[in-house]
Amino acid sequence: MTKVKVFAGACGFTSVIKAQSWGPTTVKVGIVSACKMLRGMNEDLGLMDWTKGIFNKVTESVIYRSAGEHLKHTDCPVPCAIIKAIQVEIGAAVPKNVEIKIEKFNNDPDNVE
Repeated sequence: MTKVKVFAGACGFTSVIKAQSWGPTTVKVGIVSACKMLRGMNEDLGLMDWTKGIFNKVTESVIYRSAGEHLKHTDCPVPCAIIKAIQVEIGAAVPKNVEIKIEKFNNDPDNVE
């Protein structure tokens, strides 16, 4: 089983994604979160065929389609984390952390870099 913990940021929610191989092309996915919207995605995921929508374009992803139905915040990092968890579980990716660092600076019209 692969477990991914996501500290989402401004919303304050920490979510845990669990992915477990359940056959040659099937993976069981579960989201544990205080976020009701994310928990709603469990209805769509559960046991899923990882050959459909995990390595496709974003617009064809079953994960992102479910996120489109359940989430109202486009900046939620959890859908990406779900895909990463599945990829690690099936051996298609290494278990390497992903990081987003955000910095806000005062606007300086002379500094465009």
